[in-house]
Amino acid sequence: MTLDMLGQLIGGIGLFLLGMQLMTAGLKQAAGRSLKQALQAATKSKLRGLLSGTLITAVVQSSSAVTVATLGFVNAGLLTLGQSIAVIYGCNIGTTMTGWLVALIGFKIKISAFALPMIGAGMVARTVSKNGRLGHFGTALAGFGLFFIGLDFLRSSFDGISEQVPLNEIGNSPLALTLFVLAGFVLTFLMQASAAVMAIALSLVHTGSITLSAAAALVIGANVGTTTTALLASIGATPSAKRISAAHVLFNLLTGAVGLVFLMLLAGWLDRLDPQRFDLVSLLALYHTLFNLTGVAMIWPLTDRMEAVLLKRFRSLEEDEGRPRYLDANILTTPSLAIEAINRELARVSQHCSRMVREAISAETPNQARLEAQAQGIYQLVGKISEFNQELARQNLSMEISETLPISIRVARYFSEMARLSARMPEYHAVFEQLQQSGLRNQLFLFQQAVIRLVDMAEISEQSSTQGYQSHQLMRDVHQLYQELKESLLKETVMGHIGAEESMALLDACSQLQRLAEQAEKASSHWSSTLPIMHRDPLAEEPAKG
Repeated sequence: MTLDMLGQLIGGIGLFLLGMQLMTAGLKQAAGRSLKQALQAATKSKLRGLLSGTLITAVVQSSSAVTVATLGFVNAGLLTLGQSIAVIYGCNIGTTMTGWLVALIGFKIKISAFALPMIGAGMVARTVSKNGRLGHFGTALAGFGLFFIGLDFLRSSFDGISEQVPLNEIGNSPLALTLFVLAGFVLTFLMQASAAVMAIALSLVHTGSITLSAAAALVIGANVGTTTTALLASIGATPSAKRISAAHVLFNLLTGAVGLVFLMLLAGWLDRLDPQRFDLVSLLALYHTLFNLTGVAMIWPLTDRMEAVLLKRFRSLEEDEGRPRYLDANILTTPSLAIEAINRELARVSQHCSRMVREAISAETPNQARLEAQAQGIYQLVGKISEFNQELARQNLSMEISETLPISIRVARYFSEMARLSARMPEYHAVFEQLQQSGLRNQLFLFQQAVIRLVDMAEISEQSSTQGYQSHQLMRDVHQLYQELKESLLKETVMGHIGAEESMALLDACSQLQRLAEQAEKASSHWSSTLPIMHRDPLAEEPAKG
């Protein structure tokens, strides 16, 4: 390969990638919220997820953009893992549109006849409406033109390459095809763009520089190579991101393996096709689409099982804490052991809630994302306790055990509310920081510390038999501090030292802290009623309402 051909090849790839980037960025910005709205439509079923992933990827020409958006929806709870996996399947089908664009337009029409006017028209639209929707469509149009200009350079750089590098003489043996798959994988990893490798494969077939089977092997390698992007993106990512990346890798590896097996069986027949009678470029694009569709058809029945396996992997600390440690269906037939298991799980929830409260109040900059993840783990664990409680209620129980079951649910509900309130505390952090009056700041600090002391005192251990006497007394102190702080805030507001909006936010925040303390004290007070009767003392009285 001459220096001139190499320069054309590198420049062609660069223009192609630049065009793809501009086209994708322009379409994404022009679409605005439409991408999110379209993905939200995928939440109703996995089939809709598959169709949405296919259509959106075909439009924006970027499976990465759709995958990132899908990941955001999974983390927000708007898509289940199973639905997101279906979207990933669709992304793989949607990316085959690039091959069809190249096959049906790129090699059929004189590039300069339409690509250069597209670039000009796109930049005019961009100039007229720089940040408007028209401007974004202009960027996409210019990118579309550059896409084909780059393709034209690629095609030109491969003209005559077969005389200097006889790729078509390597053959179609299993080893040769495997080497081409590896080459496609490496090229995709280096360029981080399977579309560019697809364009190279199509250009090589168009110029007769490579056999159809070898080009198909390159395409398989490019398809598998896209998994490297997912793997790199999953490093240090959330469990949801790692699961989606794993699903992407599993799908592409399975699809690639099956595609390679069929290719080895059909290689001889494919290479005997007459280029004068058959459009080999279109056949290669068709092969790319068919083996992705075949992959989806094969793995679709296994999606539920894949989802179940992935949910057990890449678990975060919060998700592990949300799994029951003591609840076991085998002990339901022994109610005394089942009650003990419920108590132990409730003790775990109490400890997790105490940790959340300390972090939410004491941390200099509370991490709201982590607190919300911890709250989700507590909600999950409380839900499992409730389900176990219901299963136990169906057994033949003594009166004593029957009476403890609703109280266990009640205590679990107090803990769930503690978790919810703790996760909300970071919302008030800025309000607390902006408080200027030293007297109020000191009162607020004393109130916060009293809440933490109460929560620590109310924390329950597995061996605890506390009835909440000490936490009951501390609750009186917390309530007194709350009333004093509220009175001071109202006085400062009336005097104009605090703005009305800031005052309302502070009163709301203090009310939430007061309620948090109440939930901890109530859980502690009712704890003894979940214990076997021989370990109980009378319940403490409810604190007086103020």
